[in-house]
Amino acid sequence: MFRNILLNILLISALPALVVGINVESAYAQNKLVIHADLGKVTIDKNIYGHFSEHLGRCVYEGYWVGEDSSIPNTRGIRNDVVDALKQIKVPVLRWPGGCFADEYHWKDGIGPREDRPSMINTNWGGVTENNHFGTHEFLDLCEQLGCEPFITGNVGSGTVQELSEWVEYVNFDGVSPMADLRRENGREEPWRVKFWGVGNENWGCGGSMQSSFYADVYRRFQTYVRNYPGARTFKIACGPYGGDIKWMETMMKNVERGQMQGIDLHYYCGSGRDSKSATQFKEIDWFHQLRRAMEIDAIITKQSNIMDKYDRQKRVALIVGEWGAWHNVEPGTNEGFLYQQNSLRDAMVAGVSLNIMNQHCDRVRMGNIAQTVNVLQAMILTDGPKMILTPSYHVFDLYKVHQDAKLLPTNLDCKDYRFDDNEIPGLNVSASRDDSDKIHVSICNLNPNDDAKLACEIRGAKTRRMSGQILTAAAITSHNTFDNPEVVKPSDFDGYRKTKNGFEATLPAKSIVVFEIE
Repeated sequence: MFRNILLNILLISALPALVVGINVESAYAQNKLVIHADLGKVTIDKNIYGHFSEHLGRCVYEGYWVGEDSSIPNTRGIRNDVVDALKQIKVPVLRWPGGCFADEYHWKDGIGPREDRPSMINTNWGGVTENNHFGTHEFLDLCEQLGCEPFITGNVGSGTVQELSEWVEYVNFDGVSPMADLRRENGREEPWRVKFWGVGNENWGCGGSMQSSFYADVYRRFQTYVRNYPGARTFKIACGPYGGDIKWMETMMKNVERGQMQGIDLHYYCGSGRDSKSATQFKEIDWFHQLRRAMEIDAIITKQSNIMDKYDRQKRVALIVGEWGAWHNVEPGTNEGFLYQQNSLRDAMVAGVSLNIMNQHCDRVRMGNIAQTVNVLQAMILTDGPKMILTPSYHVFDLYKVHQDAKLLPTNLDCKDYRFDDNEIPGLNVSASRDDSDKIHVSICNLNPNDDAKLACEIRGAKTRRMSGQILTAAAITSHNTFDNPEVVKPSDFDGYRKTKNGFEATLPAKSIVVFEIE
């Protein structure tokens, strides 16, 4: 009898642990991830992690360019701190000079002695005077300092075929010619051999208000004179649609021969919140609706890719997401035409989700350019005179750089939805890759700002011998970095996981981005 009483006591005392165990298993079962480590075939092009810098507000002037006589440390007028920060995240490609500015920019105004360069009015962005001190030589010097590929967008809206043709010759030809000789007169002996050339920008809007059929003919004409020179083969990128405009895409794919177009440039901005357009003053309703719109880029890419597949089953034409990101109201007291906005944890989540989605579509998406790198829209960096801070979005690019040129690993994710009012979106968002050293990287966003997410991950085709993690999160959804407090949002080590026989289990904190490295 005593033995039975003792057994009953032991069973009763064990019940809480058993109940906890059941709850934990149930919780983990709500979020299941399978990574097919043995099925990776397509490479995530490093250029998906590219950037966009326009002559807009303080992106170029004060952001990159301070001039050679500035007290801010610089190399040939380009500020060193910004270059060092961007090299850290391995910027692979940089798009310039626009944007809307591209189709009113005449490149010959930006070469030669700076004191002799004519000024112009930036009619698109604030009506300010542009002195053209930052031109072709300065931009390509910046790219060489960064170690990245330049992506030059030519003027189709207000420019001429000859103007674009001569720009390519000036930059790429190594022989004797009027433009190559002019380049040498301006101090550059060797050509830069620029590969990526955009033939116009948003020509359905600020680039000329063209209809798709008209632009298709204009594109065919202009691209003819974007010549290949010895050692400098060009990759010609056509203006693509905005968002889900399939008519523009259909027209271009139907009417432009594949050899005439190596890429087509899609633009999509996910806007801001619903009730508040502020970058830092918003509530959960704004968090939810902005992330919902950010995730819509998945359906947009799918829709546009389906059109491209009708005419290009071999996927020879790359889909370029040439402008993407958040777009909030400007910071109070700043010029509305300068598009200067703060950058919070919400923007980091936009970046994480968008990059995961583009990774997943890397069979067609082979370049992306977030807008914009410094002091404009969803910037990586904010400057104030000699001061510089890194934004939460910058830290996402730093964490995610491990995906550059790695093999995409197919994933299956079954996760709990994040619900707000009567709406819902998937609570988790993920991509995974395997690099040349056989390390697996998994980037996971927990979009729910209130609840942790317990995740069970099975890795098929690989064993988990060692793993580590880094996390980006903060106390509030509105958390952001300021010049007075620049490290409110920054990555830290993450240990909320345990290895299992077939993978790992993790508890992902609310409103967090976690990147795992698995060996």
